[in-house]
Amino acid sequence: MLRGRVLDSSFFSALGQLALFSLGSALFSGLRGGIFMCTLARLNRRLKHLLFHTLLQQEVHFFEVNNSGSLSSRLHSDVDKMGRTVALNANAAVRSTVKTFLMLGVMLNLSWELTVLTCIEMPLLAVLQSKYITWSKELKDQMQECHAQNKDLASQTVGGIRTVRSFNAEKEEVRRYSEALDQMCAVKRRSGIYSAIFLLLRRLVSLGIKILMLVKARSLISVGQLSIGNLVSFFLYQKPMSNNLRELLYCYGETMSTVGVISKVFNYLDRTPECKTAGEFAPEKLEGKISFRNVTFTYPSAPQDKPALKSVSMEVQPGKMTALVGPSGGGKTSCVSLLKRLYEPQEGEILLDGQPLHQYSHKYLHQKLALVSQNPELFSGSLRYNIEYGLKDCSIERVKEAAKKTNADGFISQLENAYDTDIGERGGRLSDGQKQCIAIIRALVRDPQVIILDEATSKLDVQVQHTVLQEVLSCGRTVLVVAHQLKTVEKADHIIFIEKGAVVEEGTHQELMAKRGRYYRLKEELFS
Repeated sequence: MLRGRVLDSSFFSALGQLALFSLGSALFSGLRGGIFMCTLARLNRRLKHLLFHTLLQQEVHFFEVNNSGSLSSRLHSDVDKMGRTVALNANAAVRSTVKTFLMLGVMLNLSWELTVLTCIEMPLLAVLQSKYITWSKELKDQMQECHAQNKDLASQTVGGIRTVRSFNAEKEEVRRYSEALDQMCAVKRRSGIYSAIFLLLRRLVSLGIKILMLVKARSLISVGQLSIGNLVSFFLYQKPMSNNLRELLYCYGETMSTVGVISKVFNYLDRTPECKTAGEFAPEKLEGKISFRNVTFTYPSAPQDKPALKSVSMEVQPGKMTALVGPSGGGKTSCVSLLKRLYEPQEGEILLDGQPLHQYSHKYLHQKLALVSQNPELFSGSLRYNIEYGLKDCSIERVKEAAKKTNADGFISQLENAYDTDIGERGGRLSDGQKQCIAIIRALVRDPQVIILDEATSKLDVQVQHTVLQEVLSCGRTVLVVAHQLKTVEKADHIIFIEKGAVVEEGTHQELMAKRGRYYRLKEELFS
């Protein structure tokens, strides 16, 4: 009876210790997993913020070379995959490493010979893993590219659904998307085949090691160096030990196969914009005199022997209206792009009130120099959000005042929620004329000193055009107009004719008509 009580007491004591250790293990496991998941969330947020900020600092040519689908995939899919791989694999590596060393100590105490055989499995699996990583890394890079292309293709098709529908191209777009999916499935199929071969070889290696261990264990038992009980204990530790080693190899393999994704993300993070850094110059008063001095410019994607502008020199006088005219492809849009610092000239310089453009503060320059294009870019959200885009602390009264100056307050008030009306993706719920009105209001609400109108009133009716021009020309603003409409050009104080990237002639409308040169011939061809 006494002995039974002692055994019961020892049993319950051991059971209590086991329960205590299990509770502690579960607690620390939960804490470890929670900490790593919180770290993963913070890492993803920080990486996405840094990458998005870096992308917005790049020059325009960068976005011409890299399509939006690819950049979106890098920003979301690649960053998520990178953060998940680093955080989760680090979690698994810490857990497996601790368990491996603890089990290794116990197994060495039971039989160092069998432990050596167990450890031989790891370098053999590492060789297989290395070969598999080489294959899978290339396939994973291809998979990421396929995802980016599919996303870009779907985005373009959905975004241009009006054009697709107008040309009855639905079947063609479905065919293109199906081909892209087939390409991605082919990559996945190859990846699956490689994975199956790797798993088969890994199982064969593990099976061979187990057979060797059993042969060695029989030899040790026969000479009395190993008992049956120790052999059973050894095998109870050997299986989780092998699983931990495989998990370490898997973490290493996953991390190495994601190196391509990680390198692309960090290449973007480390990329320096190929444009001059903006200065801090921000004078209280700006006259608005613009000077081009021997400006030569070639688009980065164009051949270097075909410049868009060739030693262009011209001046836009402050408080005056200057018109840029000429045939399509002559260089008018290139001049506007350089003024907005979307590109940098290879030779010469552009001055604003005698100071190079790049010396002005970025915020100051784009507040004092506003552009209204023929096809303005609007964003999803309310009318008010689009009008005060980029401005802080812009009151609704200021927005309404700018709208009234262009006679746009009437149609805005008739909308369901007036200035809070959602205009849809890229302003899809507005007509082309209404989009131009919103773009003009967006420019005027900034009270700029220089306004560039690139066919900005081409989709407005005559009365609204007249109102807009009156408002733009008021307050002594400098106005640069790129237009093909005769009445708009005739009102200009100065006209500059650009053809083949060079200034051919300039003067007033009467002076150029009297010369009977290129401006006169273009008027006869296009305006009459």
